[in-house]
Amino acid sequence: MSLSRVKWACRRGMLELDVLFEPFVNQHYTGLNEQDKACFVRLLSCEDPELFAWFMGHETCPDAELAQMVIKVRGRDAA
Repeated sequence: MSLSRVKWACRRGMLELDVLFEPFVNQHYTGLNEQDKACFVRLLSCEDPELFAWFMGHETCPDAELAQMVIKVRGRDAA
């Protein structure tokens, strides 16, 4: 997926997700390896209520790879 499409996919229906995804993709996406880029794109295909629950810590993502990406995004969103 091209960077412009990834940036577009980061625009969500929830402001809380926008403020996590947009800085991450603008500052860190291009530095990810190909596997992490693919994982991030897969994360973006998830539904907003699921993402919100995972990022806010209300639920744990059942997919280990996606759960690791959630941690990466949460850890770097303010960087």
